[in-house]
Amino acid sequence: MYHCVNVNITMRKRYIFLYIITLIGLASAANAQDAFSGLIKSSPADATKLFNAYALPLFKGLGVDQNSGWNNTAKTKKTLRFDIRVTASAAFVSSADKTFDVTKIGLSDHVRPADASQTITPTFGGRKNIDGPLLNIYDDNGHKVSSFNMPAGVISFIPAPQIQATVGLIQNTDITLRAIPKVTVGNDYGSISMIGFGLKHDIMQDIAGKTADALIPFDLAIAIGYSHLKLDKTLSVTPENGAQPKDSQQSTDFSNQHIDGSFNSFMAQVIVSKKLLAFTPFLAVGYNTTHASVTAVGNYPVTTGGTLISNTYTTFTNPVSISEGVINGARADVGFQLNLGVFRFYTSYSIAQYSSVNAGIGFGI
Repeated sequence: MYHCVNVNITMRKRYIFLYIITLIGLASAANAQDAFSGLIKSSPADATKLFNAYALPLFKGLGVDQNSGWNNTAKTKKTLRFDIRVTASAAFVSSADKTFDVTKIGLSDHVRPADASQTITPTFGGRKNIDGPLLNIYDDNGHKVSSFNMPAGVISFIPAPQIQATVGLIQNTDITLRAIPKVTVGNDYGSISMIGFGLKHDIMQDIAGKTADALIPFDLAIAIGYSHLKLDKTLSVTPENGAQPKDSQQSTDFSNQHIDGSFNSFMAQVIVSKKLLAFTPFLAVGYNTTHASVTAVGNYPVTTGGTLISNTYTTFTNPVSISEGVINGARADVGFQLNLGVFRFYTSYSIAQYSSVNAGIGFGI
């Protein structure tokens, strides 16, 4: 009993460490100007396009991570046998998604580069410490009323931890529950949480029956996994210096600004593996999808006009709303599981929309 308690405490400490590293990796608060807040400087339609193009690597990376690390062997567990694991995934942003051209995403005439030759800007996964091009904001009469720099990149890989428990059922089937309990690490870093479930079935037993282990030198299984991830990130967008409300109808309450994001991911795969004493290499091929729904919640002041005395702003409520499939395609995973008594060690490499790695530890019987 004392040994199990020590194992649980050790895994809990490792999980909390991985979780904090993930939040720090996802946070943009380290920038002098918050990356996402800096994007909401134009009308809702333009802000949504800029936000989506900039954040797309984050959305894709979270989707790849959600679909990683579900299985490291095709062999299913005997009835009521179990394992518990803590792993971490890291999806690497592709070169093609590290920048984008602001003139190619369908912005209106109200938002234009200050320098027509400077149109390439970093995404969330692009180069850090160097801001993107300066964009000018124009009113309906073509008068310049504001300007802002596109933000620098934040991080070139997207990390995410997972903790999951797998239990063997009857008929050579496993069920898996995966979760990230919601924890907030300060307002700047925000919070992330996840819940998911998976099933795996050993089809080799269906093909060859009880003699499968003796007749066929490998295990073969099919598996599915679904997960729902929630991301919340505080924003801070205030009126530009000296800007006044356009009229008395404009809200001046900007206290509840935040990103509310949800990501629904699904994967299905065929797994083949071979146990060699304590070492079990595996290969899996399949299909995965992720749908992202992201909203900038709250009231946001956007400079839309000006007078000889000062600029004026219009308050937009929930100006950014994105709902789209960000992952949709094949994936392949290769890796191994190492069993040392009750302890397990896992690692894998995946090729999907982004390449990724997953590694972790666990214990079970």
